[in-house]
Amino acid sequence: MTQTPALAPIDWSGRWKAFQAARRRSDDAAYWDERSKTFTVADAPSTYVEDFLRLAAIRPGETVLDMGCGTGALSIPLGAVGHKVVAADFSAGMLGVMERTLAEKAIASVRPVQMSWEDDWEARGVGEKSVDVCVASRSMAVADLQAALDKLCRTARRRVCVTLATGSSPRMDNRVFRVMGLPEDVARDYLFAFNMLADGGFCPEVSYIRSVRHDRFSSREDARERYRKMAEQALDQLGASARAAAFARLERWLDEQLVSAGDEAGAPAKLHGAREDGGAGEWLRLKDPQITTWAFVAWDVGR
Repeated sequence: MTQTPALAPIDWSGRWKAFQAARRRSDDAAYWDERSKTFTVADAPSTYVEDFLRLAAIRPGETVLDMGCGTGALSIPLGAVGHKVVAADFSAGMLGVMERTLAEKAIASVRPVQMSWEDDWEARGVGEKSVDVCVASRSMAVADLQAALDKLCRTARRRVCVTLATGSSPRMDNRVFRVMGLPEDVARDYLFAFNMLADGGFCPEVSYIRSVRHDRFSSREDARERYRKMAEQALDQLGASARAAAFARLERWLDEQLVSAGDEAGAPAKLHGAREDGGAGEWLRLKDPQITTWAFVAWDVGR
């Protein structure tokens, strides 16, 4: 009887590290501290947050670590219904925005902690099996994904829930590549996590969350500058005339897309930069919002 040869194991962690090294430099806390000065989310229900919490299925009374919490998109609603939450982020600026919201809403069950993925979590009071559920929402673009997943597994007593990109990085609007006639930037981060977890003996579940993103801009030049920066790396391979033609196509597309932001009808919006007039006047937005599909990956750690 012929025996089927065993397949050689794939080094998913090594592949991830090489993949991350080829990407642009990771943001540091200083970047997000600066972003926090103008980072605003409208006070309206977010379908992304609603979908994440529904899929997470956190039980009444369970404790939660929200790693990479940002301004508290998950921590605040969790705290509002009585969960004790450790809300961790490496940006003091983002934590400051969250703390002001917590104070305004009189939510006392959320404990902010300034902590990065690479820090000693034990030294910051986040020990092994210290919470029931760990969540990490759109915060896993880390240099060492395997180490990050291992930390979440060690910290949770019952369950871990994360979201990762299914296509391009959410910071890259793939419409730009299509408009400029360039190959699209595709990442599929969630496949790395799924395979690392499967190799570790877990049974990860995957669902999908469709997120609509409304960006606002202080001027047409602000929008052009942001999208030019987005495309710069991909354009490095082109000659001067091809670059000029690609940017001309991009600017024509932006001219067609940019419209008055108005009141956005209460839609969540992220602000990039501050207006020269200190915030008064009309903001601009893209007529067609950017749509990102996130992979919601969850697994039980009590094997």
